[in-house]
Amino acid sequence: MIDYKKLGFKCGIEIHQQLETHKLFCSCPSIVHDENPSIEFKRKLRAVAGETGEVDLAAAFEQNKDKIFIYEGCPTSSCMVEFDEEPPHEVNSEALDIVLEIALLLNCKIVDQIHFMRKTVVDGSNVSGFQRTAMVGVDGYVETSKGKVKISSVCLEEEAAKKVKDYYRLDRLGVALVEIATDPDIIDAEHAKETASILGMILRSTGKVKRGIGTIRQDVNVSIKGKSRVEVKGFQDLKSIPIVIDNEVKRQQKLSKSVPEVRKAETDGSTSFLRPMPGAARMYPETDIIPIEITASKLKTIELPELLTEKAMKLEKKFGLSADLANELVKDEIDLENYVKQFSKIEIKLLATILTSYPKELKTRFDLDSSKLTKEHYKEILSLLNKREISKEAVIELMADAASGKKIDPSKFKTVSDDSLKKELEMIVAKNKGAPLNALMGEAMKHFRGKADGRKIMEILKTLI
Repeated sequence: MIDYKKLGFKCGIEIHQQLETHKLFCSCPSIVHDENPSIEFKRKLRAVAGETGEVDLAAAFEQNKDKIFIYEGCPTSSCMVEFDEEPPHEVNSEALDIVLEIALLLNCKIVDQIHFMRKTVVDGSNVSGFQRTAMVGVDGYVETSKGKVKISSVCLEEEAAKKVKDYYRLDRLGVALVEIATDPDIIDAEHAKETASILGMILRSTGKVKRGIGTIRQDVNVSIKGKSRVEVKGFQDLKSIPIVIDNEVKRQQKLSKSVPEVRKAETDGSTSFLRPMPGAARMYPETDIIPIEITASKLKTIELPELLTEKAMKLEKKFGLSADLANELVKDEIDLENYVKQFSKIEIKLLATILTSYPKELKTRFDLDSSKLTKEHYKEILSLLNKREISKEAVIELMADAASGKKIDPSKFKTVSDDSLKKELEMIVAKNKGAPLNALMGEAMKHFRGKADGRKIMEILKTLI
């Protein structure tokens, strides 16, 4: 076990989340993922001095590689702004409103005037050689099980281009991002995971952020007493955060001396060197974008949503669900109340379980992709269950048929009457004299697969033996 307190452990998190809106400085959509790019050009990037008059160490490190970068794009997802052949257009007002909403949810103080800055980036991920970013909120916090974690800043910025093999794709370049940075208030590796999870929940609560792989990234800043701060980039999975942090702490313990640097989180939980740690020298003012005033009347127009945790608690109380089941419903954006109205004869807990757990069971039990199930598939199968035309055991079987592309055929799972069920169970007991209850139950479930309720079968068997 790592004694984090004794080691002088310090940790903060940075979250980068794409927003569900068009690009930040033009009207191009985000993101298209065109298959056949028709635009190609090359650039050689140069690091420039920041406001301090010095060239940033990380930028100089990248420039010394002396690379020529190739960019590919399509006119449907990029324009002259992404090519750096035209100044940025007016700031996407919807993106700004989303970041203001997020900053307020994080209890931040909103700045009076938003100024965009240029952050020198010459690794090829930005055609211009810089990324535009602006401070929106400061001095916020989130509550965690281990105390408050302060939010040092919330920024609105533009996404970088995506590297594909030996070139960069422009469809992602310029997508609006929110960047959230915490103070080093995180006390251990599991706390880092919890904090990232809470921040992710707050972002999803807005309903205005992108979902899926690659739309959110976590970077973790880690140090122990006597060693320099290291930024670890590239987390996609929350579960990997504690593993990578623990491994990074152990790595730092072995060092006789260290320097600030940026490292990459590897799939095996280790980290590898990327570049020196960037500093203040990489920032300088963006002169192509006028400052934006944030007035009290402007902030009154920002409506704050109900947090997903609050929605889950309401479901728990209203329907008597477990916390895990309620959280799954909210996480999967399932409108349980609507399903309850449509299928009122199905037990609510069973209905919630079918909607959340059965799709996962399709993968583990049948190796089938639940995304192939449509709303109409669910409606048809749940209607059959609601009318008592099938048993609950038949639901997963019919879902598997639908996911396999087969027609939903309830006839093979037609429920048997109570009288017929008892008679056939008597025959099973007679054939298997002296067999224990579990063995009889196994035989019965094979025989009545999807045609009778398991609890009813168990009750009858208990009376027969």
